[in-house]
Amino acid sequence: MPNAYFTIERPANDPFKGYMPGSPEREELKKELQRQSSQIVKIPLIINGEEIYTEKTIKVTMPHDHSHIIAECCMAGEKELKLAIEAALAAKEEWETMPWEHRSAIFLKAADCITGSYRKVLNASTMLGQSKTAFQAEIDIAELADFLRFGVWSAQEIFKQQPASSDGIWNRQDYRPLEGFICAISPFNFTSIGGNLPTSPAIVGNVALWKPSRTAVLSNYYYMKLLMHCGLPKGVINFIPSSGSDVSKYVLSDPHLAGFHFTGSTGVFQGVWKQVGENIANYHCYPRLVGETGGKDYIFAHNTADIDPLCAAIVRGSFEYQGQKCSACSRVFVPKSIWPEVEKKVKEQVASLKVGDVQEFDTFMGAVIDKASFETCKGFIDRAKASPDCEIIAGGSYDDSKGWFVQPTVIRCSSPLYESMVQEIFGPIVSVYVYDDDKLDETMHICDTASPYALTGAIFAQDRQVIVKMEKALRNSSGNFYINDKCTGAVVGQQPFGGARASGTNDKAGTMLNILRWVSAHAVKEAFSPSPAVVYPYMSEK
Repeated sequence: MPNAYFTIERPANDPFKGYMPGSPEREELKKELQRQSSQIVKIPLIINGEEIYTEKTIKVTMPHDHSHIIAECCMAGEKELKLAIEAALAAKEEWETMPWEHRSAIFLKAADCITGSYRKVLNASTMLGQSKTAFQAEIDIAELADFLRFGVWSAQEIFKQQPASSDGIWNRQDYRPLEGFICAISPFNFTSIGGNLPTSPAIVGNVALWKPSRTAVLSNYYYMKLLMHCGLPKGVINFIPSSGSDVSKYVLSDPHLAGFHFTGSTGVFQGVWKQVGENIANYHCYPRLVGETGGKDYIFAHNTADIDPLCAAIVRGSFEYQGQKCSACSRVFVPKSIWPEVEKKVKEQVASLKVGDVQEFDTFMGAVIDKASFETCKGFIDRAKASPDCEIIAGGSYDDSKGWFVQPTVIRCSSPLYESMVQEIFGPIVSVYVYDDDKLDETMHICDTASPYALTGAIFAQDRQVIVKMEKALRNSSGNFYINDKCTGAVVGQQPFGGARASGTNDKAGTMLNILRWVSAHAVKEAFSPSPAVVYPYMSEK
């Protein structure tokens, strides 16, 4: 519980740097890219604050130059995972009883470092390890600082929520960390999400095991080192690159599992949910399960849509960061009356995009993350080329000779139920269904029901009555809904991010809704003048 006199003002979002030609930040970033490109970092496990090197390792390469090794990462096995659990539980009491202000200071200091001297380190490692352009890396790292600042502020606002008291009675509510440890499994696509998953529970006194994605492990390792530099005590967060099967076997089955914080595939999250359910009687408490999973995000246009912003939203929303954002546009619904103009502009814009090395600042799109992703994209493209129900409008080529490059691809589908219109791809492929203008209601119903996901969606229209109608019809189709804007780009504190249905538990990372999942309320009533009476006054005969 924070001191009553200690308050933090609502944070402002970290402003993005522009990296314009000749700017100091551009030159600093280029030098850092050169430095990191010229070395191979040996990444250890970090358990109880100690670096542990194991015999089992994996190579970390640049997706846009997959022969270029930038790190060698140690992998945890049964012994190390059990050691990490012991370390977390041993650190728990001292961490949760540390004054809230001092816990918060660690994360606020880390945020200041991220937006200061450490920015170029995290940006460069994100660019090289995850094939993000300078701008995409910049918004990622700025979001990481936002997560920390808004996380601390959100915790404070939760602690302020206290019950009413009456004469002679003081009621108060204590927000305790969960009993046990949190298991955080993070994805490759956002360094910010990787950092947030173990950190948000730690802000309110929890301890965690953090399994980073092996394809984002370099930037995640640098973040872990930063937390330690800022004073994070040993054992509070334990950094354990490892296989998913080992985590499932040795961590998720542990009786002290108190929570699971996850961003990744729907299938994995559903498997964890099933495993936890099957083992529910063995846990010390009911584990909290928080997940942000798959998506089949859409842009739905009406015939009153403003064409230029619509086309820009399709291209940016579908192809920024190779379509590997959870929110990336993957399907588009366009009325027949405006399709010819939309098609022409989108084709021209896609043809102008440069795909290549993210260290070249005129690159719009890098490589997909790994061979498995490349093969998935290749399969969708090849099947679309062979299908009589599809037409490749733009792109449609790929090349893995140097990097995992897939050209930005637009597929027109004659059926809204064709596989690329309903299945998650997580790559630079967007599918378009052109509908008859008089079938708006029917097509919106298809958009709402054809996919099991409900993460992000956008509508484009100028007619306000139509906007109202579309928002109502598509209300449950997404957790983040955009009107006349692309379906990507949620900002912490402005558009709380998360989806429902098969897209997750919709606990909105970076908000009080998320932080609340990591505390257990403890109501306390204190009577200043307790009554000695046993019988009640109404019981008298007089």
